[in-house]
Amino acid sequence: MNEPGPARAAALKALLSIERGARAGPALGHELPRLGDPRDRALATELVYGVTRLRGALDAELAPLSRQPLERLEPAVRAALRLGLYQLRHLDRVPDHAAVDASVALARQAANAGAAGLVNAILRRAAGSPGARQPAGSLDVAATHPDWIVRRWTARLGPEEAQALLCADNAPPVVTLRANRLRVSGADLLAGLEADGVAAEPGRWLPEAVRLPHGVVPGDLDALRQGRCTVQGEASMLVAHVAAPAPGDRCLDVAAAPGGKATHLAEWIGDQGQVVANDRSPAGAARVRQAAARLGLASLSVRVGDARELPTLYADACDVVVADLPCSGLGALAGRADARWRKREADLPALAGLQSELLDAAARCVRPGGRLVYSTCTTEPEENDDVVAAFLARQPAFAGEDLRGRLPEGLRTDAGPGGATLQLWPHRHGTEGFYIAALRRAGGS
Repeated sequence: MNEPGPARAAALKALLSIERGARAGPALGHELPRLGDPRDRALATELVYGVTRLRGALDAELAPLSRQPLERLEPAVRAALRLGLYQLRHLDRVPDHAAVDASVALARQAANAGAAGLVNAILRRAAGSPGARQPAGSLDVAATHPDWIVRRWTARLGPEEAQALLCADNAPPVVTLRANRLRVSGADLLAGLEADGVAAEPGRWLPEAVRLPHGVVPGDLDALRQGRCTVQGEASMLVAHVAAPAPGDRCLDVAAAPGGKATHLAEWIGDQGQVVANDRSPAGAARVRQAAARLGLASLSVRVGDARELPTLYADACDVVVADLPCSGLGALAGRADARWRKREADLPALAGLQSELLDAAARCVRPGGRLVYSTCTTEPEENDDVVAAFLARQPAFAGEDLRGRLPEGLRTDAGPGGATLQLWPHRHGTEGFYIAALRRAGGS
């Protein structure tokens, strides 16, 4: 009897957890420690994120091949079919017979012999059909995102650019490391990784950024375990560049987990001054503490609590306040593969209301003359420009501040009116879809 192999078995378990409502990252993270071989961890990661990103397109191809509606199949059988078809269409290194046989074995283990026969028949039809192996960009991309997202982006960007954005979402995300500037430069981090046999590349925009090759699991790297770097996207790294705190400054990150921006601020001030990392979740706060300890940061302290309570502790007291607030996450759909299927257009107004409330609380913590940086990982104007415009209308002590002097040269022309805002796009900039606004409080020296 054929065995599916540990990577595919782990991927199936993670996909079933996602179908029950878990997020892709934690579901996969629960399974990866059980895999001893780095190649198995890399394959399981590819399968989980790939199947989750392209679920709609996979189902559209599977549906006419199955005599039963897909939604009536057992979840494990449906997941085995998606895994098999993903390998048939998108993994050149997996022979067709291996992709089919492994999914048949998964169905037999998770269900029964009858389910295994069904999976075998459907995937053999798929293997013999004209659908050749294809890059994600050649898919019917409208089937890889919910209709409401396709409609919004097409209306805003036009059909050609919307398709480019959808294709960027479907590509495997680039994992980026940020060099811990207190210990190593980006160039030295890159050289060290190359010496360890990791063919990394410099970041696209920032000197502290290093891009990992596809398939490398960051947790396997000595450089990460030893605190020479941390995982953070380049768009997110830009927040510290826009905030530009000075040594000795008091900085506040109002919604800090998992800690990328807060630890970057601490590195930026040379660990001289104070960074308060607030998060409402005890588990999130614990992740920030762990990151600070691993990176060797003494200036960073962690607080657990609602950001709306912060003005009672830090009113008019902080030189720099970073408000990276909860959002729809529509700019990060490549890396958060499950998010596209969980989000609803009806969520946007409530999110914008929460963002406005938290931004007002953050503003009360900024000293006269201090800086407030608002950011989100979304592309939607209701959560970005509209929130900032409404904030400035009700907060006359604040004004937009030109951030272009703190941006890499290639991004300066993309800043919004007055240079106070920046909207990054996956298909244009090779980063997450990310928004940053620089706001300065009047007064001070």
